Amino acid sequence: MFFQHIYDKSLAQASYMLGCQAKGEAIVIDAQRDIDVYLKIAKENNLTITHITETHIHADFLCGSRELAAATGASIYLSDEGGEDWQYEFPHEGLKHGDIIKVGNISLEVLHTPGHTPESISFLLTDHPASNEPVMVFTGDFVFVGDIGRPDLLEKAAGIVGTQEKGAQQMYDSIKRFSQLPEYIQVWPGHGAGSACGKSLGAVPSSTVGYEKIRNWAFQYENNEQGFINYLLEGQPEPPRYFAMMKHLNKVNRPLLVEVPKHVRLSTEDFNSAQAHGLKVIDTRDKVAFAQGYIPGSLNIQNNNSFSTWMGWQLNYEEQFILVADDADMEDLTRKLMRIGMDNIYGYISDVHELGITLDKADVINVTEFKTFLDKEDTQIVDVRGSTEYETAHIEGADNIFVGTLQNNLDQFDKENLIVIHCQAGDRSAIAYSILKKNGFKNVKNYSGGMKEWKALNNPTV
Repeated sequence: MFFQHIYDKSLAQASYMLGCQAKGEAIVIDAQRDIDVYLKIAKENNLTITHITETHIHADFLCGSRELAAATGASIYLSDEGGEDWQYEFPHEGLKHGDIIKVGNISLEVLHTPGHTPESISFLLTDHPASNEPVMVFTGDFVFVGDIGRPDLLEKAAGIVGTQEKGAQQMYDSIKRFSQLPEYIQVWPGHGAGSACGKSLGAVPSSTVGYEKIRNWAFQYENNEQGFINYLLEGQPEPPRYFAMMKHLNKVNRPLLVEVPKHVRLSTEDFNSAQAHGLKVIDTRDKVAFAQGYIPGSLNIQNNNSFSTWMGWQLNYEEQFILVADDADMEDLTRKLMRIGMDNIYGYISDVHELGITLDKADVINVTEFKTFLDKEDTQIVDVRGSTEYETAHIEGADNIFVGTLQNNLDQFDKENLIVIHCQAGDRSAIAYSILKKNGFKNVKNYSGGMKEWKALNNPTV
């Protein structure tokens, strides 16, 4: 049997290629949208991709199943579970609980595992030349290492009211059935640490059923359904705003993008014209370089593992935008944006100093200066971390306005007062600072050291 785990750090998202080397056939589970990685693996291992499948209708990334099918001619196998409202709206081979997908001499049994979503399925793999007993289970967003999928996304991100309680109840039942699997079976989930699809995902890529029964909190509520539901629903991180669009695009027919596009480097004249017509400018440089000199009105969303997530929070899917990025980074940035379906890159510039305009500088302060602004009536201290982080520990007197929803909460700031913002370690406050400046707030300071430095110096929190 051939096996390869493909991991996208930017979305903490796992996909899998499994194959039968004797027959030369392969299947891909939960493909990312830039599909060249699978084509390369198949070619290097003399495999033909004949089957493509997904564990559920994803909310956090744009699945590349249809791109991969268009490039290979492989058949797509998708869940037909969950009821009428949870059916894929494009041609596919339907899957029900107990169905078998055969790929050469390996087989995958379909397990309906609702909870995260009503149509969610897992795949129990058997490598028949070696044994007739299953050896792996691919769980998607059902069971993670140390955690389980959250059932509140449909309600919080997609606005489908009344689904989180029902989903939590379904998850409880699914977990009970899952715990009956042999303990030696390897568990390969759809996400790792850093994903917003759970609250405490482990950093290791896989585990076993037995390991999860010991370590994973979800298996400790065997006879306490309400306690399980309460714990599952509390403390979940804010779901990124783009999740609703991903749910839609992964369900319906949409344009396909089978190659990574290349984008034009804009001349000064083209850049000035585009900006004058209202196109947003996203500066992907690190926060220190941005602070030292940035295009007035630009947003600082750094090119790190969280880039696509914060882009999904701050931009919609109709507007074009310009990137500030090095030439060498453009392919990486394009791939990250492809994976959430954000294809409206108008072009990019690589050197802000070549534009011939006066650049702004960010007002970044240290902890000593930050302390001088505490308890002042004309100063608003704002913590832009998530609500759960804030509730766990925060600086006394600080308001909590999450950076992801800041654009919709500008009325909570007073332009007449000094605004001092911070987050955990400076990345999110750099985004928040650029949003406030873009929206006309002139008196803003960024305590970039944030809660990490504040607590390291043994300063008090509440």
